[in-house]
Amino acid sequence: MQKAVRKKELKVVTRPTTLRDTLEWLKAEGDLIETDKPVNPHLEVTGLQKHLDGACPMLFNKVKGKPNHRLVTNLFGDMNVINKMFGWKDDADRTRKLAHAITHPIKPQEILQSVAPCQEVVIKDPKDVNEFMVPIRHTTYEPEATVGSGIRCVTGDYFEGGSDLGYNRMNFRWGNVGTFQISPGSHMWQVVNKHYKDDQPVPITMCFGVPPACTLLAGAAFGYAIMPQGCDEVGIAGAVQGSPVRIVKARTVDAYALADAEIVLEGYVNPRDRRFETKESEDSGIQGRHHFHPEWAGYMGKAYKAPTFHVTAVTMRKPASKPIVFALGVHMLDEHNIDTTIREATIFELCNRLQPGIIQDVVIPYSMTDWGGCILQVKKRNQIDEGWQRNFLGAVLSCSQGLRLAIAVSEDVDPYSMDDVMWCLTTRVNPQTDLLNPIPGGRGQTFMPAERMTAAGQQWTASNTRFEGGLGIDATVPFGYEEDFLRPVYPIEKVKPEDFFSKKDIDNAKSRMVGWVNSLARTGR
Repeated sequence: MQKAVRKKELKVVTRPTTLRDTLEWLKAEGDLIETDKPVNPHLEVTGLQKHLDGACPMLFNKVKGKPNHRLVTNLFGDMNVINKMFGWKDDADRTRKLAHAITHPIKPQEILQSVAPCQEVVIKDPKDVNEFMVPIRHTTYEPEATVGSGIRCVTGDYFEGGSDLGYNRMNFRWGNVGTFQISPGSHMWQVVNKHYKDDQPVPITMCFGVPPACTLLAGAAFGYAIMPQGCDEVGIAGAVQGSPVRIVKARTVDAYALADAEIVLEGYVNPRDRRFETKESEDSGIQGRHHFHPEWAGYMGKAYKAPTFHVTAVTMRKPASKPIVFALGVHMLDEHNIDTTIREATIFELCNRLQPGIIQDVVIPYSMTDWGGCILQVKKRNQIDEGWQRNFLGAVLSCSQGLRLAIAVSEDVDPYSMDDVMWCLTTRVNPQTDLLNPIPGGRGQTFMPAERMTAAGQQWTASNTRFEGGLGIDATVPFGYEEDFLRPVYPIEKVKPEDFFSKKDIDNAKSRMVGWVNSLARTGR
């Protein structure tokens, strides 16, 4: 970490980096909608977000029962807004720039506690954490609300000298103690396993309303062949935003917080103090049966017996400034885009390290559920490149825990169009030779119902489930047979609709174009 500096010595950057500055910039760009009507965090926030899933960010200036808070959601719902936010010219450029950031981090900048925005107010030993949070309830199926948008910050020796950012859902059922759900195999899982028998629990901070680049890095799960323990995720976030992320020493634990966060919970994760996430699951004494909030796979999550987070302090910006909480709805494009942008980049980097120049793009469509699948676009330059697409498929299926479906396509396929990919699967795949299952019996994700079913009558937990293996599909054109797989290309560059029709007529016609035709019209295919 860099030496602490005073506020006057900090470099001023014109590009917005904090959440507050980003929201002001989005508003000026016309990419933010906001309302002063009070919103209920129980069901109304997620209901409105689902109504506008994939649309622009939404800011709620008033929250029922929380006069000192604001909520933002859908911040990452529109990928076009995300690309503009970070200066990426298109989706493919985003993946390549993020892959570069992974290997070129910018060291975080430590600032003094006296000038840290997230420590303008310090409350030690809070009795009720929910007083300072905005728990939300996603659906009518779940019996209790959750605090799910906090971003953990693990640094120093606990992360092999690097820094880790990530999400962990929490439910503060005991005032200043909450459950702390940890995905099996994740970075945090690795940390608590290493320190499970330590005399002291693991000190961390949970940061809310953080710089958007840090939010992106928090979604970088299960790309650990490229981002192992010891990597500097806060530094990578700095490379993404183009300037160092500011950090500050916590007040009550040996940990660091993101200095420009809106609210920070300081405390300890105790992996040996495990409690049920909901009263319903506690009363039954059964894990993995009762509903909790939705999960990334598109199904209702389940309540488990989880480690606990013991809060020693709440620090925040002044209440009069109305701290902003990013109310992240799960299984929305908002959450999906956060979880997949860095993941796409790690997969791209993995393939490029195996054999540079062949991988062209990596796409994880919404329907492939975050960690569940990916599409690799490759370009074979010569006969010797033939077969590397299968090496890539085997590598990503082995290195990404829980990856169930990986598809390789050629450069003439639009990987952002699932219709184009489906056409490719239909016309280019030999089911006898092009289907790969390289890791039967490996470790997967308990959130997938197909894996839960392997537990049979046992409780649906990670230790009771098996992974039946992911499926790799080689849907590429064999090298040397490009003419046999030649797609028609219509002369769209030789004619302009506006030379023949009015803008009103063109808009009317294009409004009727739905699905695959949009991709085909754009490429001339």
